[in-house]
Amino acid sequence: MTPTLTVRMPYALLGNKPSNSSYSRQLLLSYAPDWIITFGLAAIFYSHPYAVHERVPVLALYLISVVAPFSIQCIINFITVRSWWDFHNSSLGLVLGLTLTGSITQFTKITVGRPRPDIIDRCQPMTGSVDPIFGLSSAAICTQTDTYIMRDGFRSFPSGHSSMSFAGLGFLAFYLAGKVHLFDRKGYVGKAWISLTPFAGAALVAISRTMDYRHHWQDVVVGSLLGTVMAYFSYRQYFPSLAADMCHLPHAPRITRETEHGLPVHFSRHPSAASRYSALGGNSQPPPGHYTDDPSSSASILELEGRSADGTLLRLENDSLPGLWDQGEEIAPRV
Repeated sequence: MTPTLTVRMPYALLGNKPSNSSYSRQLLLSYAPDWIITFGLAAIFYSHPYAVHERVPVLALYLISVVAPFSIQCIINFITVRSWWDFHNSSLGLVLGLTLTGSITQFTKITVGRPRPDIIDRCQPMTGSVDPIFGLSSAAICTQTDTYIMRDGFRSFPSGHSSMSFAGLGFLAFYLAGKVHLFDRKGYVGKAWISLTPFAGAALVAISRTMDYRHHWQDVVVGSLLGTVMAYFSYRQYFPSLAADMCHLPHAPRITRETEHGLPVHFSRHPSAASRYSALGGNSQPPPGHYTDDPSSSASILELEGRSADGTLLRLENDSLPGLWDQGEEIAPRV
């Protein structure tokens, strides 16, 4: 089957061009369920762990896995694309990855019920307690009166600190990799260090859990893998593959418009803005059509490149457009 490229007709030709306020309202409403469901998961499944001295306390975990990635993404956004839509997609993707990870971690903890390494210290067994000849000791030998401390002692698998740190910092790592074009087949060592540094921070948090005797090593490994997988899953919901030629751009909005621009999207009006991409490994000479005061004048060029006039990546129906160019296949426009 011959791959096809969908060419969207301008609203002026269709006779139903929406207003700025109408478009912005429709766009915000289309993503409202994403935000509501995401924060709803956080409210249902998140819990407060047992408050003891830890190398990475809960407040520090939130700063590392939530505040730090969000802040760094805002800075990178300002340095590179300066896009409200990129800010929206990166923020929603980060929160989605964190809440998915936290939800899976919490109901797995409750279901599995694996004892923590410090369960004996939590139990505070009676002096002289020994295991029965046939069988194991029960909670009856514990002198601990705080039921929450005991209940939390059976929630070792998987490690929440590990999964959350890898979810937040892992998403940041993928975001950085996309902005610097890590997989551009040029092999810059600096790009690799920039992209993988967040994983080093997440690893330090995960290792601290075994040092505090709060988790077994299996809990840490599984939690780290869970956070990384959820981070990548969430990233790909709103950004293209890291191997794509335009991986620094977010996916286009669900509700599209050709010649008018609502609040979330951006459009660069200065040719000098191309230098921001070249500094991070992007194409230093983007086609002139992308940098113009008249988005409609360059719409056909942008469509053929797989980009929309608002600086986002079009949603194609078939294989990626850059891949089709590489293969030299003929693309049949379809109106």
